[in-house]
Amino acid sequence: MTVRNVRAYSSRGLLPPPRLEGRTGYYGPDHLARLTLVREMLDQGYTLGAAEKLITAAPGSGTQALGLYHALMSPWEGVEAEVFEPRALAREAGVAYDPAFIDRLVTLGLGVELDDGTMRIDNPTLVRAGLRVISTGVPVEKVFGLVPELVSHADAVADLFVTLIRDSLWVDFVQAGMPARQWSRMSESFEEIIPLAGQALLAAFQASLGKAVEVAMRDGLLRVDDEDEDED
Repeated sequence: MTVRNVRAYSSRGLLPPPRLEGRTGYYGPDHLARLTLVREMLDQGYTLGAAEKLITAAPGSGTQALGLYHALMSPWEGVEAEVFEPRALAREAGVAYDPAFIDRLVTLGLGVELDDGTMRIDNPTLVRAGLRVISTGVPVEKVFGLVPELVSHADAVADLFVTLIRDSLWVDFVQAGMPARQWSRMSESFEEIIPLAGQALLAAFQASLGKAVEVAMRDGLLRVDDEDEDED
């Protein structure tokens, strides 16, 4: 980070003044935590204004603000974008390479074409799952057509959990004036709740999927029985 950046952040109130000894300014752990928070948030696509709001909300401690940010982001730290050759994606799906296939990935927001002709996939786990479904024989367009609805349902569930955390924890915390003694507890609560949200969603989906398969099989068998009786 350049000296110019440090001075700019200081002028915006993101950094407290350094400890001066003569004409030399010394920066300590709190300054480092604030600078780390700003850098990490900018790297994730947040604006400087967003970093400023989080730092301002923290009760005078950059370390607490950084800890809260890490608590919120820690479940997703293992998810990294990957770069693929377009033809390799088609091979993984078991289909012939077609530029329209790649265009569809881009349109759905699943991939970004890079200047060298490769593709950056921000959620490779999701894309690989879709490619494997296609490789089983499910038509490409049916799988692609499922993505917007899948994302919509995921967004709705995410909103439910965020609302739960906001209404149950965050609102009271803010109304209490964000007391310094509660910041550590808030970070711990986020660290516990966010992974549990994913586990709860997976458990609920597995149960629902089991019921849906059971109903589909029963209806399918009944339909076959009806067809056999009609033939008789």
